[in-house]
Amino acid sequence: MASAVHVADDGLRFGAAAPELPTRLARAAARVAWRILKPSLAIGVFLALWELAPRLGLVDEVFLPPFSTVLHAAAELIRNGQMWEHVSTSLARSVAGFALALITAVPVGVAIAWYRPVAAFLSPVLELFRNTAALALLPVFILILGIGETSKIALVVYASFFPILLNTITGVRTVDPLLIKSAVSLGFSPLRLFQKVVLPAAVPAIFTGLRMAASASILVLIAAEMVGARAGLGYLITAAQQNFAIPDMYAGIVAISLVGLAFNGVLVTIERRLSRWRTQ
Repeated sequence: MASAVHVADDGLRFGAAAPELPTRLARAAARVAWRILKPSLAIGVFLALWELAPRLGLVDEVFLPPFSTVLHAAAELIRNGQMWEHVSTSLARSVAGFALALITAVPVGVAIAWYRPVAAFLSPVLELFRNTAALALLPVFILILGIGETSKIALVVYASFFPILLNTITGVRTVDPLLIKSAVSLGFSPLRLFQKVVLPAAVPAIFTGLRMAASASILVLIAAEMVGARAGLGYLITAAQQNFAIPDMYAGIVAISLVGLAFNGVLVTIERRLSRWRTQ
């Protein structure tokens, strides 16, 4: 009799526990779905307002066409190959200038942060140029380097250089002194110290500068392409505006946003891979 009661109790416990498993799975699935949907919720609301405002007469549909019309224009630009031509041209210029700024700004920033004589020598000149807007120098770049690709890439280098430089200086100077002393006491050579301690500790600050520089490189390049270019997203926007092809103009603006998001996503992914040693 006692064993029968015990079996019955086990059966009741199993029966009570069995429904808990689907409930837990449902809750876990809901949490995952919310994590995915939450970042897209604000964008979805914005796009819905964009679609509805012209159709409800809140804004003039001629000057702000519905989002579906812009999507149709973007699809047409993709179909005839114009979108890829402009995106690839802007990307090539932006990536080339950004890469040149990266390989020059990081070593200069490390040298300024680590060696006082270098900082004393270069800081006045760098401060002078840092406070000069990149677009203010666009006519100078065009006059000296011409209206071709060189002037646009040089402008991107100039706009990207200083965010990377300043954040590299900050990252190196804020490395925990205890880490440096510990590495020196262990017999690390200066090169090994930079490789294993200083640069890894400065990675978050450096990548903050890289993300700021990536945004600046795209914005400055678009402005330069609006002035003098035959291809690129800036040229697409200006040409569409002049020809009153308003949906094409907005399609170019959306393409710039997507390129910027992709650029930022790549940098965030690389930063996470290089910062896996950090405690979360």
